[in-house]
Amino acid sequence: MIAIIDYDAGNILSVEKALQYLGEETVCTGERDVILQADKVILPGVGAFGDAMKKLRNRKLDEVIWEVVENKTPFLGICLGLQLLFESSEESKGIDGLGILPGRIVRLPEAKGLKVPHVGWNSLHFPSEGTLFHGIAEGAYVYFVHSFYLQAEEAATVKATTQYGVTVHASVERDNVFACQFHPEKSSDTGLKILNNFITFTGREG
Repeated sequence: MIAIIDYDAGNILSVEKALQYLGEETVCTGERDVILQADKVILPGVGAFGDAMKKLRNRKLDEVIWEVVENKTPFLGICLGLQLLFESSEESKGIDGLGILPGRIVRLPEAKGLKVPHVGWNSLHFPSEGTLFHGIAEGAYVYFVHSFYLQAEEAATVKATTQYGVTVHASVERDNVFACQFHPEKSSDTGLKILNNFITFTGREG
């Protein structure tokens, strides 16, 4: 069973539908015990970094997410769910993120011919092998909707990048923690393959 964390930050229904299309049993929940009993956990989300962190903390879901990670349960952050895993965001100065991974979220720069927010399909480059991208061709297109992007501190965690005026760290992974700035649930067959790679991840020894 896959738990989708419900903290009133949107983007839940499309994730749930994609997982059900892949034949997975899902539950959308903000209940600690249900989340901790799940085989895998997904943190979706759209909207503002600061508002989302307040909602997580008010529900004590920040503590639950840390428990999930420490229990080595496979965990996937999507879009805002990726950003919340890091330490801070220029969007909401003075508000700490979860700090599970080192790095910060910064605003996409204005550039000629490029609109902010970035909405649309962009191709991926893979600087190193990532679990989520097994069987995905270099240059595959996925769907983005964002105004802020990740600057990860640990280069080894960055498994996919895209170009949008700057190099965007589009996906990261470390141990049982995975995250995508793009929306795999809205990225057609490529996105479904990425989600299936997460579903079939069984953990690492050591």
